[in-house]
Amino acid sequence: MARYAEQIVKAERGDPAVVISAAYLHDIGIKEAERKYQSTAARYQEEEGPPIAREILERLGARAELTEEVCDLIAHHHHPREEETLNFKCLYDADLIVNLEENGKEHPLEPEKVEGILERSFFTDTGKSLAREALGINKQVNMGETP
Repeated sequence: MARYAEQIVKAERGDPAVVISAAYLHDIGIKEAERKYQSTAARYQEEEGPPIAREILERLGARAELTEEVCDLIAHHHHPREEETLNFKCLYDADLIVNLEENGKEHPLEPEKVEGILERSFFTDTGKSLAREALGINKQVNMGETP
């Protein structure tokens, strides 16, 4: 996920420090969610992750602004708000690529279905392009050539 986040944030010109930090820490609350709620549901991960991420970032001496934004991204990384920051969009798209890859191993989707997801759910053009590549979906324009 971090590899995709890094590629997306560079191409989209977001803040790499924020996005890459959030990419590494976005699911940090999963073990605590399992312990407390016997569930890995997104809402529990989003609830439990920020305090753990904050402690890690503070111990590392991260700037307060970086810590705040990373924790905010973690707190809703599965649930976009009506208006989102570029950094959130980069993180969200990277996570979505990984989720599609993992789900596709067990339940492969038709390319047309994947295209629908790309158009409906992705925020960035870079994320869409990387997802197509990762999922083996070629969106090519026929330049008058016959197969």
